[in-house]
Amino acid sequence: MLVTTIVAEFGRVAMHGVRRNLVRQQAALVDLPLLEVALPWPCSNEMYEFALSETLADLKQREGITGVAFGDLFLADVRAYRERMLRPLGLSAQFPLWGIRTELLAERMLRAGVEASIAVLDPTKLDRSLAGIRWTKELIRRFPPSVDPCGENGEFHTLITNGPMFGSPMTVYPGEVVERDGLVYADFDLSPPLAS
Repeated sequence: MLVTTIVAEFGRVAMHGVRRNLVRQQAALVDLPLLEVALPWPCSNEMYEFALSETLADLKQREGITGVAFGDLFLADVRAYRERMLRPLGLSAQFPLWGIRTELLAERMLRAGVEASIAVLDPTKLDRSLAGIRWTKELIRRFPPSVDPCGENGEFHTLITNGPMFGSPMTVYPGEVVERDGLVYADFDLSPPLAS
């Protein structure tokens, strides 16, 4: 089962700004059920932790889950935070990608056919013009040396549209690029934007 947080007011993933319909399409293409955790806006960390903990406790009771897998790669403080959050719930935190060198992981993912585009970036770390651009080997080579190829330090987050886990590719259309709360978001949708 996949679990994600959605800001209810906007219908978008909390950190990435990706539309709800895209996340639902991704889940369908990887043939996994998706559970959406509704968050208010604005949302404090305490509210986030409460909403996620309630959802996971309910999943443990209803589905018998014993742990949660995260895609974190090397940030020890983030790992400790997740472990600390799950401990009172009696759930283990799993980190299947932990410690893999990110340049090797990026290379493996791209070689395996993962296709992704930058959905949000931190303009203090990457040029704004890269919002919405396809994540490729060539793009990674253009990153400043301080930028992790997988964006592990929050430099960017991606929208994955294809890979070996997908039953078929997901076709998305780029939309507006906006700057909000210090981040640059590239909007994508399943339908082309209406011509003006």
